[in-house]
Amino acid sequence: MPSIPYSKKVMDLFLNPKNLGEIENPDAQATEGSPACGDMVQLQLKVNKDTHVIEDIKFKSFGCASNIATASIITEIAKGKTIEEAKNLKYSQVVDELGGLPAVKVHCSILAIQSLKRAIENYEEKNGLVPKDKPTDEALIKERLRGVIDPNTGRDLVGSKLLSKIDFVGGKLTIYLNLKDTNQFANAIKEEIIEKFEYRWDVKSIDVVFLD
Repeated sequence: MPSIPYSKKVMDLFLNPKNLGEIENPDAQATEGSPACGDMVQLQLKVNKDTHVIEDIKFKSFGCASNIATASIITEIAKGKTIEEAKNLKYSQVVDELGGLPAVKVHCSILAIQSLKRAIENYEEKNGLVPKDKPTDEALIKERLRGVIDPNTGRDLVGSKLLSKIDFVGGKLTIYLNLKDTNQFANAIKEEIIEKFEYRWDVKSIDVVFLD
């Protein structure tokens, strides 16, 4: 018996998750959280380019029963919706679909929604569907870096002070981190940073520099 009072639906999806796995050549993906320090969700999308309907969506999850169940249910809710409809989903809808979540686990539903919205955002940027009147600036860069967790401390890159400096000149984005390239999490952090910016319309290249 679980020590936390999960609903029957949460337990069913934990034991038999839907849409678990990967999509070959996804149109977009996003990763939120960190497997090293807690829950993590990665979502991949296949989107009809004419109708903008999410035709397929799969997930990978690292974490507790709630994390797996919320990631599973969000794929079921989003599949068949347009990206505009999916963007308007709320974490409360996820909680309701699951028959409720313990208060200490509601953050899992928020993580699932954040992953979906970030994947859609990446799709829109990749396909030129975002307005170009909002160029990439330091505020946007820091906002996205707050979504990258430093597994060494369990805090985001900005809050953990791992971020040393940001340079963005002529479309070239360089992120300097107070971390050695030999750190066991260095490559994972670099991949997450690239994922956050690779489809920005005004970002031509991304470099992550590890400082000794």
